[in-house]
Amino acid sequence: MIDLIIDKRTRDLGGGFEVGRVLPFAKRRMVGPFIFFDQMGPVDFAPGIPRELDVRPHPHIGLSTVTYLYSGAMTHRDSLGFKQEIRPGAVNWMTAGKGITHSERLEYARMNGAHMHGIQAWVALPNEDEEIDPGFWHHPEDSLPGWTEPGLAARLIAGTSEGMDAGVNVRSPLFYMHWDMQPGASRHVPEGHSERAVYVAAGAAEVAGQRLTAGQMAVLGKGSVRVTADGPATVMVLGGEPVGERFIFWNFVSSSRERLEQAKEDWKQGRMKLPDGDAEEFTPLPES
Repeated sequence: MIDLIIDKRTRDLGGGFEVGRVLPFAKRRMVGPFIFFDQMGPVDFAPGIPRELDVRPHPHIGLSTVTYLYSGAMTHRDSLGFKQEIRPGAVNWMTAGKGITHSERLEYARMNGAHMHGIQAWVALPNEDEEIDPGFWHHPEDSLPGWTEPGLAARLIAGTSEGMDAGVNVRSPLFYMHWDMQPGASRHVPEGHSERAVYVAAGAAEVAGQRLTAGQMAVLGKGSVRVTADGPATVMVLGGEPVGERFIFWNFVSSSRERLEQAKEDWKQGRMKLPDGDAEEFTPLPES
């Protein structure tokens, strides 16, 4: 059963780098702890692209980010001193907690050109973890649980499901999967989490008897739900347990409006350290 279908909406991250925003949505702010879901691309970048397309240093609080690519590459730098190039199939998991800053640069594409396509999601931290120390973890593709079934190659990106554990430092119950499906391939969405969703990143698929095309998310109700590929399809399956009401402003997430105001002021006053090796510029606080 499908409760709601959400179509991605185009957003400019700055400099002309556009993404498809799925969550948050007016009628559905979160799915489990997932509070933000953006599709990057697909887009072809030629060698020599301008630095204006990069995501300049910016802050986060109260959440974990998970960056996952199907193709291309991005360079992560953060205020803890980590520098990491993320490649397809790997996971960058960054927990902001009480505060972190980072940048996401298109250095590989600038040198070589690239077909960029991927997903960035945010996971809201539970109340008791909103102010923990920040951290960063990189999980190579071969460290994540993967398996094949007839017509399907799958990977558990984060959380636990069907007896598997991705080994990612999640702070609340969730699961997050990538399925590459061949035409006619079919699989049930894992059960065991109270909120679930299916997102079609490429191609088309039938979800609970309804056809979804690329850029659509089906928020599911309870019970068994089957996904069947209508041609080759890339599908993300996610869900988990709610963590409670969250407020969001720009890159800040919190259970407290007052904490958001503090974060705004901290960024405006330069009280948040910029990433090591990337402190020459930053993204200013938006006016609204």
